[in-house]
This record gives sequence, structure tokens and C-alpha cells, in this order.
Amino acid sequence: MFSHVMIGANDIQESKTFYDAVLGAMGYEPGVIDEKGRCFYFTDKGIFALSKPIDGEPACHGNGSTIGFAARSPEIADAWHAAGLANGGTACEEPPGVREGGGRKLYLAYLRDPSGNKVCALHSIK
Repeated sequence: MFSHVMIGANDIQESKTFYDAVLGAMGYEPGVIDEKGRCFYFTDKGIFALSKPIDGEPACHGNGSTIGFAARSPEIADAWHAAGLANGGTACEEPPGVREGGGRKLYLAYLRDPSGNKVCALHSIK
């Protein structure tokens, strides 16, 4: 459905350190910084990117917004969460674990990145 997701970051290198760690825990390669100072994570299914806002204002999180990353297992979601905490992220929501809703069971782990964006690792339990 989506070609890419780009979020604002106040310090690209600090955010790159965080996302290299959490996405690395999921098996993804480190981000690549382009000539404009943006950071891109390329996959065969889409692109995740970090950029300073082009209007020159500070990056801020979207209240009510969450970006979710698919985890292949609860253990990978836990590794994602631990890597994030060790690399500038902060815990938010409930601790990682199973949540039920809409007739589904999901294993969820939530963090805020260094710029305050809310991110989540999600494993769907069948």
C-alpha cells in the first residue's frame, strides 16, 4: 500500500543511531545518508526515511500517530525494543506483550524515538 514513510528528525545522526539499532534487530541494513542529509532505509517492499523538516521548524511528533514495523516473532519485537532503549529511545505505552482487539492477538512493543515519534514493533499471533 505505501511506497515510503518519511518522518521528521531534529538530529539525523542521533535518529540514525536509534533506527540502525532497532531496524538492525529486525535484520535490516543501516540507513544511508544522501547528499541532502536525509537518511534512507531501503527494502524490497518500501522505504523508511528520516529528514529535518524542509520548513526549517523543529521536527515534532504527531499526537495520535504511530509507525509500526512488522516483527517476525515476539523475540524480535523484544530485541527491537531493547535495542531502542539502549540507543536513545524511551519506553511508552505498556511494556512489550500480547494485546487483544478486533478479534486478533498482537504482540506489541512501543517506543518513542529521539525526536519523540511513537514507533511500534508488531507481531501478529495466529
